[in-house]
Amino acid sequence: MAEQTVLVAIDIGTTKVCVLIGEMAARGGVDVIGIGQAASDGLRKGVVIDIDRTVQSVASAVEAAERISGLKVRSAFVGISGSHISSQNSRGMVAVSGSSRHDVDRGDTVRAIEAARAVSIPNTREILHVVPRGYVVDGQEGVRDPIGMTAVRLEVETHIVTASSTSVQNLTKCVQRAGVEIDELVLAPMATAEATLNDEDRELGVCLADIGGDTTDVAIFQDGSISHCATIPMGGRSVTADLGIVLRVTPDVAESVKFRYGSAVPMNVDPDEVLQVTSIGEESSHGVTRRHIAEIVESRVSEIFKFIGAEIEAAGATNRLQAGLVLTGGGSLLNGVQRAARDQLGMSARIAGPTGLGGLTDQIATPPYSAASGLLLWGARNWPSEEDRASGRALEGVTSRIGKIFKGLMP
Repeated sequence: MAEQTVLVAIDIGTTKVCVLIGEMAARGGVDVIGIGQAASDGLRKGVVIDIDRTVQSVASAVEAAERISGLKVRSAFVGISGSHISSQNSRGMVAVSGSSRHDVDRGDTVRAIEAARAVSIPNTREILHVVPRGYVVDGQEGVRDPIGMTAVRLEVETHIVTASSTSVQNLTKCVQRAGVEIDELVLAPMATAEATLNDEDRELGVCLADIGGDTTDVAIFQDGSISHCATIPMGGRSVTADLGIVLRVTPDVAESVKFRYGSAVPMNVDPDEVLQVTSIGEESSHGVTRRHIAEIVESRVSEIFKFIGAEIEAAGATNRLQAGLVLTGGGSLLNGVQRAARDQLGMSARIAGPTGLGGLTDQIATPPYSAASGLLLWGARNWPSEEDRASGRALEGVTSRIGKIFKGLMP
């Protein structure tokens, strides 16, 4: 098996680190040939707070994936998220150069994207992605692929994602200390979209919410491309913490109660059903109604959806998301979440797991693995072609990085 046909994805979350090794199949898809997972306790709200623990978690997950695949991991596509992520839309404009007929070529699109990239950001932040959303050719808007068109002026509308430089450096340091180089740092919700959304969702307008442990990643797509992204500093562990405080139980017990008896829709729960719970420091158990547990869950879930609604409003997408809300991540498995989302946000909602991969998918065909699966698909879509590798244009410098994004996201 040729080395260049193997891709690796590393999703470093607040509860687990997941590593997937995939082989690019001849049919054009990706087959999972290695899966590794390890508990993660070195991050908080998507940011590294303990380098040694994070390194240990990454190394353990990588080693487990290597054992299954029989391959050595050298580099990987790594997801990044957290409240330090921010985004903005930017427009760039250039004069079309080249032939006397002024036909737009790849060089013109790259120059336009570089012009859009020239935004003012603090020196404590760095650009992760510059995603082209659409082009304007001599005033004609709505152009998806301008290459080959005759024009004098070319404009591009882009979505720029930035991150805290220190957060990027700390995450990079953890991965490298685990013995893995980084092919690309990828915004986690953009990668997740690769595994959970289809082209129709993006065209109609959709909000993707990945409910993780400490955070909920939100990405809004309109007219075929991303228009807004944000990270909400609350997730599934926020619900667990609330249950732990009110019931006075350990986090492990609270987590078990949440998934076995919790619900985000109290009205669907029998108000007379009573559970026996033993609080910390007490020898005997006491009764708690399942309805009360559901009310605790509903309170925090409602707050998460309130923030999701605020992000939809901030994106100017209110009443414009025909494909509704797509929920994924471990928190989406909580009973009643889909119904709660529909009731509170007034839009359709569905729970989605990862699709699009072959091979060893039985273990990862659930929402908690959407981000890792999406990273693998992102890597496959942005992997340099045989032509790029032969001409030496593969994965080098800012221009090639923008070229990769163009190749991966435009038709």
